Amino acid sequence: MRIPLFLALAGGLFAAELSPTEYLGYVKYLASPEMRGRATGSPELEKAASFIRDQFHSMNLKPLDGASYYQDFEVTTSARLGPRNQLKYSNGREKQTLKSQQDFVPLNLSSEGKVSGELVFAGYGITAPEYNYDDYAGLDAKDKIVLVLRHEPQEFDDKSVFEGKSYTAHSQTVNKAVNAKMHGAKAVLLVNDMAAHPNDADQLEKFGTTVGPGNASIEFAQVKADLAAKWLALSGKKLETIEASIDKDLHPQSFALPATLHLEMDIDIQREVKTVHNVGAYLPGETSEYVIVGAHYDHLGLGEQFSMAPSMAGTVHPGADDNASGTAGVMELAHWFSREPKHARGILFLTFAGEELGLLGSNYYANHPVLPLEQAVAMINMDMIGRIRDHKVYVGGVGTGTTFAGLLKEVGPHHDFETDVTERSGYGSSDHTSFTAKQVPILFFFSGLHADYHKPSDTWDKIDAPAAVRLLDLVADVMDHLRDAPGRPQFVRVAETQPPADPAASHTGKASGYGPDFGSIPDFTELPNGVRFADIRPGSPAAKAGLRAGDILTEFDGKRIQNLYDFTYALRAKQPGQEVLVKVLRGDQTIEAKVLLTARK
Repeated sequence: MRIPLFLALAGGLFAAELSPTEYLGYVKYLASPEMRGRATGSPELEKAASFIRDQFHSMNLKPLDGASYYQDFEVTTSARLGPRNQLKYSNGREKQTLKSQQDFVPLNLSSEGKVSGELVFAGYGITAPEYNYDDYAGLDAKDKIVLVLRHEPQEFDDKSVFEGKSYTAHSQTVNKAVNAKMHGAKAVLLVNDMAAHPNDADQLEKFGTTVGPGNASIEFAQVKADLAAKWLALSGKKLETIEASIDKDLHPQSFALPATLHLEMDIDIQREVKTVHNVGAYLPGETSEYVIVGAHYDHLGLGEQFSMAPSMAGTVHPGADDNASGTAGVMELAHWFSREPKHARGILFLTFAGEELGLLGSNYYANHPVLPLEQAVAMINMDMIGRIRDHKVYVGGVGTGTTFAGLLKEVGPHHDFETDVTERSGYGSSDHTSFTAKQVPILFFFSGLHADYHKPSDTWDKIDAPAAVRLLDLVADVMDHLRDAPGRPQFVRVAETQPPADPAASHTGKASGYGPDFGSIPDFTELPNGVRFADIRPGSPAAKAGLRAGDILTEFDGKRIQNLYDFTYALRAKQPGQEVLVKVLRGDQTIEAKVLLTARK
């Protein structure tokens, strides 16, 4: 057994052990201002990939595939406004062409293309059966352009069923887009709810800051409030009066505008596809079996729609803890193990791109493994390990391997930590999920969320390097046991823990709590149409209906499903005990199945 680091330090053996100074040096480089937050597809992420590759090479580790440390894959990395964006309207003889980014602005989740038609007003664009509220009740939105208000009713009323000062999911722009699609609309126009925010300027949203899929499959733009007011006046309505009326009694005030009002939209959004890299190296063992240790090295770049400090979007989000800390851990462990004699099993060191965009890199590797996954005895993921408090670390996935609980119990007393087993199932919003779906036993090490998460304040000077390296010593001890144990942990499906279906769920892996249980594990890779299931939980409604991993959900209760947001929204609208008809694509076949939804546990 290796000498635990805190004992080695006391005995003067530091030089032969993991180095806090070296570890912090890795973090400082990756989280430096020059790296500009390491957004996937950015030149700075390429620099980070080169840095990691060069470190692996200097340690004399084998390239990932024997020839290159890189595994390339393509991602849609960014969107920008093209030159063609235009919004026109006519009302009889009156015709006007509006100016992009002055009178209106497309939102980054919009589809691109031309659309024209009549306009209907749909209040806040919300359908909330749980609150007995529906802006679309009695409104024919099919093939219409829908005008909706930002936010939700009674947002400053503590007694509101909409939870008053705490916005519900219905207020999210992406859910207004999905709901409009569900009601047959061809496009959406958003307008600020100025009556509820009289002291705020009527600002158009900065392009690139709207949370949602890369393409919500519906044209979506924001218009200025004075323009919307001018349109509503054609029906003798005032925007502020409508808002006040809805807020008063939660009775929708939706209506069709005069048919003489005709709109034409041309949305031009140019999306860029780039090649990015997973970076990996291999340390062979005496057999073909191996342990994977991984972390994602990308972050948010300048924040944009994923920033937890929206007012600071556009500034560098360094991502020191998320996840320079985990990436530095992989490199520090690689340095340590590269100096050790050969063990029975090898080690695959992996760093992933695209995690912040939806586990893209790990998902790509799990579906295109360079080494056979059946030879992987375990995958250890480290995400945010640099801010340990009160000697407490969180360990997920303990239930996925038959030997994990006993192993942690054995090595734990030799290390100065309290380990909190937070998730037994191995599912969550970090890269280990991609391997759990492939039935590889996983362990997930995590030091906890903090106030700097996804903010510009996640800087290297807040990293506790000595504590992080003590955690790496624990991880290395676990890896030593996994490399030399006579047997290997067998994968266990843990049925009782439910993973999040919400694409915005945090690193904690906690379920969102919205809607009934369906039982699928989503593959976060965006498809042209539909949602691929990475896995199906045993005993779940989806499993009982005969759905399988790899199926692509295309329809849910008669509603077309084009992305994960569509699926999440449609599921939230249902109740436990309801049976829904779904359609999935399985190879070339379309399969229909009836799924009896149950309550989340």
